[in-house]
Amino acid sequence: MAGRIITIAQQKGGCGKTTLAAHLAVALLQRGKSVAILDVDPQGSLGEWFEARERRLGEGETGIRFRTASGWGARREARDLARDHDFVVVDTPPKSDSEARYAIEAANLVTVPVQPTPVDVWSTDSTLAMIAREHASGLLVINRVTQRAKLTAEMIAAIRGLGCVAANAQLGNRVSFAASMGKGSTVLEFEPSGKAAQEVQALADEVLQQHWTT
Repeated sequence: MAGRIITIAQQKGGCGKTTLAAHLAVALLQRGKSVAILDVDPQGSLGEWFEARERRLGEGETGIRFRTASGWGARREARDLARDHDFVVVDTPPKSDSEARYAIEAANLVTVPVQPTPVDVWSTDSTLAMIAREHASGLLVINRVTQRAKLTAEMIAAIRGLGCVAANAQLGNRVSFAASMGKGSTVLEFEPSGKAAQEVQALADEVLQQHWTT
């Protein structure tokens, strides 16, 4: 049976797609799953993270398979990787319907990071419309949450009203996410007992419990 494809998509840039992709991949790896990552973003940030991971752990010792693709090739590559892996995590570019569409079409679950700001909430509609057109399952992930901010509470309420399932687990606005990514790592390895790692583990649990498009 083919593995499951998780596509990380959001039309707005700077929302944390690559960080989410890397952290979900490692969380699944730590659960004993075979994992591949696919970078569809021409910026190549996920590839840079993977290369840093290779330098840290050694080539062939990362535990994760890495590939790149573009356009319709993203759909083909994702499905090909899913034949040999339990999970394929796909990072897509912002502001590109043509690039993201094929990755969403291939997905069993589309995970959408949303920062709790008005601009991010407004920008999410186009991503959700694309998910609906492809009849895919979606999961909103509230990212870079700042605690004790009135606007944050209001925006979280707005996100939960967007008409798509929103994860209960939220990822905080924490320096440790960026610090770990820069080392080709994740907070799960960088600070495994920290609050950020707990947030990622809780999110990974929810992802595994979602309805998956077949």
